[in-house]
Amino acid sequence: MALLDRVLRRAPRSADPVEEQRMSIIEHLEALRRALIVSLAAWALTTVAAFFVSGRVIEYLIHRTGITGPAIYLHPAGGIITELIVAVYIGFILAAPVVIQQIWWFVSPGLHRHERRLMLPLIVATIAFFALGVAAAVFALPLYIEVLKRLSPPDTIYLADIGELIGFILFMVVGFGLVFELPVVIVVLGLLRIINSRWLYKNRPWWFIGLALLANFMTPGVDPLTPLIMFVPLYVFYEASALLLKLTGR
Repeated sequence: MALLDRVLRRAPRSADPVEEQRMSIIEHLEALRRALIVSLAAWALTTVAAFFVSGRVIEYLIHRTGITGPAIYLHPAGGIITELIVAVYIGFILAAPVVIQQIWWFVSPGLHRHERRLMLPLIVATIAFFALGVAAAVFALPLYIEVLKRLSPPDTIYLADIGELIGFILFMVVGFGLVFELPVVIVVLGLLRIINSRWLYKNRPWWFIGLALLANFMTPGVDPLTPLIMFVPLYVFYEASALLLKLTGR
């Protein structure tokens, strides 16, 4: 809402302020509709394309977990439904650059000219950090599965239901990708002057605790080492973002 307010305030004035505001709202609704259409179309196309490789992706993910023995499904349509779900997620990941570009295109009218110059680096950073989060999730997947198996009751055996297993993996992958957007979010809030480096440094202990809790929530296990897989990069992102805002005078 604050960003939209900035956009409306910076719209050109006319003799009829009410009509100008109405037209500004209509224009922004049209821009929002265009961004949604382009994003959904990109997602649909990538999902259709991803369906043809979703089976191989499932095979790779199951192999990546290190689980021995075949994965099972309990519903006659469980296999094809899992492939469809995986295709939707893969489509979202592949369409992410287009979706992110559309988001930045939509909010760009609310930015100053010198801030718009940062749009391309921010788009690249958003895509890069999301991809980094996805890669971190896939890298940590065997450790996650092993920790969870060791926490299971004794004299029990895990039978990998393909739907449940893939759902857990996809939650991890997308969750890591979104959480790794932390530096982009901090920098954007700094550009909009909602926060600044002084506020970040003043509240550093709370950020430390909050990021530690988030890392423990997103990572299974009772050992103190597993959450570090997420906590260390997040805290580095926080410090780097605060330093970048300080160097840019914010």
